[in-house]
Amino acid sequence: MKKILLILVSAGLFLTSCGGIKTSAIGLENESFIEFIGNPSDYYGGVDVLIDEKISFKAVVVKEKNRNVAKVKGGTTYVISTGTHIVNVSYKNNVILKKQIFVSAQETKKIILP
Repeated sequence: MKKILLILVSAGLFLTSCGGIKTSAIGLENESFIEFIGNPSDYYGGVDVLIDEKISFKAVVVKEKNRNVAKVKGGTTYVISTGTHIVNVSYKNNVILKKQIFVSAQETKKIILP
């Protein structure tokens, strides 16, 4: 009797542990990133950014480590949707940059401030 019970419990555990094959398809998120590069001491407190005359936010300006290599030290990126955008950057109510950009999915666009 104990052998039959042990066989039934073992068979039950064996059958419940089989999950089959599971697959999933994951694509790229439909988002892009922008970051603002310049001399942070020139833009104390950050810059004001207006995207497509709709979305506004305060952005931190980061220093570029080496302009030839274009590596960023301690970068701060901001999420935007993919596609074409008009970016207005101002500091102390003065427009310092107005630019049309195009970003694709998962791309980080570096905006170099004067």
